[in-house]
Amino acid sequence: MGLWFYFWYTEYGMNRYKKNFAYIDGNNLYRGTGNDGWSVDMYRLRRWLSDKYGVVCAYYFIGLVPKQKDLYTALQKAGFTLIFKEVVYNGSGEAKGNCDADLVLQSSVDAFENNCDKQVLVTSDGDYAGLVKFLQTKEKLEVVISPSKVEKCSILLKRTDAPIVYCHDVRHKIELNKKAPGKDGTLQGSFS
Repeated sequence: MGLWFYFWYTEYGMNRYKKNFAYIDGNNLYRGTGNDGWSVDMYRLRRWLSDKYGVVCAYYFIGLVPKQKDLYTALQKAGFTLIFKEVVYNGSGEAKGNCDADLVLQSSVDAFENNCDKQVLVTSDGDYAGLVKFLQTKEKLEVVISPSKVEKCSILLKRTDAPIVYCHDVRHKIELNKKAPGKDGTLQGSFS
């Protein structure tokens, strides 16, 4: 058995036997990477979560806006379990669907009912610091994955001393690769 086998096994092999769940704040992921000027390839993200952290179920919390049905279909095809939040519209017609409470509730239920070995949280939002601390006391936290760069991730999350991985640092593994413009001038790319 060579060094390559050890690397492969520690990187991929033993994660096949984990039963970890991921909880993704969809709006936070979209805005965090978008503010840094790039987009996540959802298929690649789902595969990376599985390979790296043994994620067998990835909950994606997102506001329900009927005109976004193609996005929801693509997320489901990529392997995410969607948890919808009904949205309300502010005075300027902007949709608002805060999924924080739904994510915390699902995570807590799964922790209490021992539905998973460990949990992966994908967020930069300090509102989840309490959940992180709770999961740490229950020895259920695998990692926090921050869609924002180090300086934009909430200090409240950093103060928990939880392991934090920044999407920017794994961008080469999960970024949506855009191809050259097609004949009609639009960018050609895919979620695959």
